[in-house]
Amino acid sequence: MSYVDHIEELYGLSVFHFPGPSDTAVELPRPDTVAWRVAATGAYDAEEAWEETFARFCAEVDTTKVRALVVGPWEDAYDSAPSKVMEALLAARDRLPALRALFLGDIMSEECEISWITQTDVSPLLAGFPALEEFGVRGGKGLKFPALRHEALRALALESGGLPVEVVRGVGASELPALEHLDLWLGTSWYGADSEAADLGPILSGDRFPSLRHLALRNSEIQDEVAAAVASAPVVARLDVLDLSMGTLSDEGAVALLGGQPLTHLKKLDLHHNYLSEPVRQRLTETLATAGVEIDLDPDGAEEYEDEDEGTVERYVSVGE
Repeated sequence: MSYVDHIEELYGLSVFHFPGPSDTAVELPRPDTVAWRVAATGAYDAEEAWEETFARFCAEVDTTKVRALVVGPWEDAYDSAPSKVMEALLAARDRLPALRALFLGDIMSEECEISWITQTDVSPLLAGFPALEEFGVRGGKGLKFPALRHEALRALALESGGLPVEVVRGVGASELPALEHLDLWLGTSWYGADSEAADLGPILSGDRFPSLRHLALRNSEIQDEVAAAVASAPVVARLDVLDLSMGTLSDEGAVALLGGQPLTHLKKLDLHHNYLSEPVRQRLTETLATAGVEIDLDPDGAEEYEDEDEGTVERYVSVGE
C-alpha cells in the first residue's frame, strides 16, 4: 500500500506551512499567494492545539485575502473528530471572505494512517462557505456527507481507505451544478467501504452534475465492477478525464471498458496501479493511445501477493490502512 503524503497544492497555489509558535524567524508570504496549511503544533503532545494555532494565524495574517486553507492534524485525530476545527472555521467565516478552497485532514501516514483519521459530518462547512469552489476531505471513519446543494463548488475530493456507502449516496444525491471535478477514493471493506457499483448510478447517469468533466472513481477493491458500470455510463460522453486508478483493476474490468462506449474523445484515461496482463495493455494502447488519448498504465502495474496457505492470490488497493 502506498504512502499518503501532504498535499502540495490547492486552488493552483503552493501549500505554505504556517509556522509554529517558536518559529519566529520565518518570513510569511503575501496572504493571497499561497494555500495556508494550519496544523496543531505537536498534535500528540498538545504543545499548541489546532484552534490556538488558527487563532495565531488569524492574528498574524490578513485573512481577508486568504484564498485557500489546508487543515492539517488536530489533536488525537485517530480518536477525535475535527469538531472544534470546524467550529473555529465557521466562527471565522466573516474574516475569510476570499476563501475559495478548503481541504480538511491533510494528514500523512506518519501522523495518522488514513483509515484511522476520524471525521464527521462535513456539510456545515459547505453551508457556511457558500463561495467555496474546491473542497477536499481525507479520512473515512465517521465521515458523513448528506445530500446538499452548493452553487459554487467546482471540485470535490473525498480521500479514504474505505468510503461509507451513505457518503457515496449522499454525493450522488447532491445538487452541485458547477461541479467539474469529482474524485472519490472508494477503498476497501477492510477499512469501511461498503458501497457497490450500483450506488454510483446517480453519478454515472450524467443527470446530477451537468458540468462534470473530470471523474475519478478510484482506489477501489471493486474496480472491475466500477469499470463495467462506467463502460455504459452516459456521463462518460462529456468527460475529458476518466480516472479508475489505484484499485484492483484486472483484465475483466479493462475488457469491459474497451467493449463499452468509445473512449477516444477523452484527453486522459488514468489506470495506474492495475493488475492488467500485457495483451490487454497492448489493446488499450492500440485503441486509445493511438487515437491521441493520454493513458497512464504504469510501467509494470501492481504486484499480486500469493497466499500459499490458502492457495489464493491477493490484490490490494493503493491506499488502505
